[in-house]
Amino acid sequence: MSCKLMMGVMLHLREGDPQAAVDKVKALGLPSCQLGWPPNTPLEVGQALQAAAQAAGVTVTTLWASLPGPAVWNFTEGPSTIGLVPDQWRPERVKALQAAAVVAGKIGIQSITTHCGFIPSWPGDRQYQETVAALKDVLAACTDSGVQFWYETGQETPITLLRTIQDVGYENQGINLDPANLLMYGNGNPVDALDVLGKYVHSVHAKDGFFPTDPNKLGEEVPIGKGKVDFKKVFTRLLELGYTGDITIEREISGPKQIEDIKQSIHYLEGVIQEVLG
Repeated sequence: MSCKLMMGVMLHLREGDPQAAVDKVKALGLPSCQLGWPPNTPLEVGQALQAAAQAAGVTVTTLWASLPGPAVWNFTEGPSTIGLVPDQWRPERVKALQAAAVVAGKIGIQSITTHCGFIPSWPGDRQYQETVAALKDVLAACTDSGVQFWYETGQETPITLLRTIQDVGYENQGINLDPANLLMYGNGNPVDALDVLGKYVHSVHAKDGFFPTDPNKLGEEVPIGKGKVDFKKVFTRLLELGYTGDITIEREISGPKQIEDIKQSIHYLEGVIQEVLG
C-alpha cells in the first residue's frame, strides 16, 4: 500500500488504561490511532500511553480532547452544551484544553482535537467573538507546548470554520475533517467542503452517515459504505490537495458490533484507496 492515506482507528481511553487502547489498535492490525482523552487526565497516564504505543509500534496522531460538562448531540440542546460556545462551560473547558495541550507536548503527540460547538455564522455575534477569544487562549497554550490544535468538523458550516481559523490567527491550527459529520449536521457535502477548508486539513475521520431529516435530530451514522459519503471522491480530492495524513476509522457505537464494523471498514477502505491510487 502507498505511504499516503494509511489507516488508523479512533478509540477512547477507558478507565485510564492506555495499554488496553493500544492493544485494540494492534489487534486490528493498524499502525495509528486517535485517542479520546477525558478532561484533566493526568500526565502520568499520558506517559504510560506513549510508552505502550512506542513498544507496540503504534502512532497516536492526536489526543481527541473531551470537555467537562454536558454534551447533547442534537440540534435542540447541542448549541447550549457542546464545545466552547456555551458561556457557562467556556472557562472550564478552555482550561481542560490547555491541560491537554501540555500533556500532548510533554509526551510528543503532535496535536489535540475537539469540537468547538455551534459557532455562530455571524461574526458580530457576541458568542462568536467570545469563542474566538477563548480559542486564542487555547492556541497560545498549544503554541507554548509545541502542538497543533485541530478543529473537528461538524456543528459549524465550512465557511464559518474558515472565518474562525482566520480570526483566531495562529499558524498551528488545522482541521480534522469528519465527512460524515458535515452530512449528519446538514452543513454540506464533504467533497465541496474541501474547496473551502482543504489547505487546513491535517487529519481525516472515515465515518459514514446521512443528512438529517428530523429538525431536532442529527442524521443517522451508519457503517462505512452504507451512507452518503463518497469516499472515492473525498480521497481523490484529498490527494489532489497534497494530503498525506492518516485516515482514521470512527464507528460511534460500542461492543462487538463496533469491532465487526471497523474490520469491515478496513476491507472496504483498502479497496477504495487502491482504486484511488491506481
